[in-house]
Amino acid sequence: MRIKIRTTRQKLSSTFVSVLYLAATAQSAAGYAFNQIVPDVRQPVAMSGGSACPVRAHQLTAASSISLRWSTTLGTSPVSILTQTQTTTARLTEIEQVITQSLAVWTAVPGTTLVPATVAQPQRVVAQNACGSDGLNSICFDQADMAFTPGVLAFSRVITSDALGEQLGSSPAATQLGQILDADIYFDPIDAQVTFATPTALPTSPKAYDLQSVLTHELGHFLGFSHSAVWSAMMYPYAPAPGTFNGVRPSPQQLDASLGDDDRTGLRILYPNPTDTVNVGIITGRILPANSLSLPLSPPGVTGIFGAHVVAVDQSSGAVIAATIAGWSCASPGPAQFDGTYKLDHLPLNRAYTVYAEPLNGAVAPAQIIPAIATLCRNPTTDPGWPLLQGCVVPAANTSFTTRSR
Repeated sequence: MRIKIRTTRQKLSSTFVSVLYLAATAQSAAGYAFNQIVPDVRQPVAMSGGSACPVRAHQLTAASSISLRWSTTLGTSPVSILTQTQTTTARLTEIEQVITQSLAVWTAVPGTTLVPATVAQPQRVVAQNACGSDGLNSICFDQADMAFTPGVLAFSRVITSDALGEQLGSSPAATQLGQILDADIYFDPIDAQVTFATPTALPTSPKAYDLQSVLTHELGHFLGFSHSAVWSAMMYPYAPAPGTFNGVRPSPQQLDASLGDDDRTGLRILYPNPTDTVNVGIITGRILPANSLSLPLSPPGVTGIFGAHVVAVDQSSGAVIAATIAGWSCASPGPAQFDGTYKLDHLPLNRAYTVYAEPLNGAVAPAQIIPAIATLCRNPTTDPGWPLLQGCVVPAANTSFTTRSR
């Protein structure tokens, strides 16, 4: 049985604070699948930017701007985490090493502004229920939640700002649209069949799930990713089988070894480094039906295939370099247009790529990519008082098409 690891995303609804103007930039559909949010255009332009184009959820990347704490309360029935060492102090040290190493995987990708200095040293708390909408990023190993439905190993709850100046608990006021104000990671503490093991304990724990693989995946959500439909990516929505781990363990020689090229490209898009001159290639286009009458009549305005998985493969290595959930674009003042557009960017230069499109009708279905597609629109039905001209309805992902390259 495949076991899911997933994310949920919430927009923030709180008291708004007037701040200096920061415009929202229009964006077209971009590579990879990210958590998105549409700015609240009911607010003054100085707070919303005046555009209903979706923006990506993201952490701030100033020095030590990303803080993270973790609860040292561990489940005992069942034992939630297996470690090689047995004393209380040594167990906590071993778990904290996994947290630090998993963070280092993401901060080691070249060509991004997410660097080791961005992340503060993880802090310990003793509270069992440390996760909540309090503006504090937390990891909880023994906190029950209704989101733990059958088959869910772990999940991340991410709250982002849809207007400047918003604040959540002790978080700083949002200075950017899409800024993540709270991100919590929960591990299943209630299923007697689910345990996790640190890398040193995994070889002797064949029925346990690899803690490092699951945590590295959830930290991707913590940073703003949705899921990837590329099976070799860290952000693939299913955990590796018990007793195994994803890819290659990180090492001092390659800290980001457990990521796929698809993950690295996604991180460069989400946290681009303006000084990067290597990964700046762009492939863009549209996926159109051979017969436009095959497009859905409702909602209106659908002029291309929506929800296709567009993949770029390096012809020399055969590796998937980037992929996107395609089918939309947006130009200020919005809303999103479902015109079949795709854009794969931050690709390495001086390489040849094969690009193909496929429907999400296999192991990965549209339901696994919900934050990347369901949050592209807002309208008066979902948000009372929403301006009609900047409202839209996300169509159902097309999962029945066949493709022909041209």
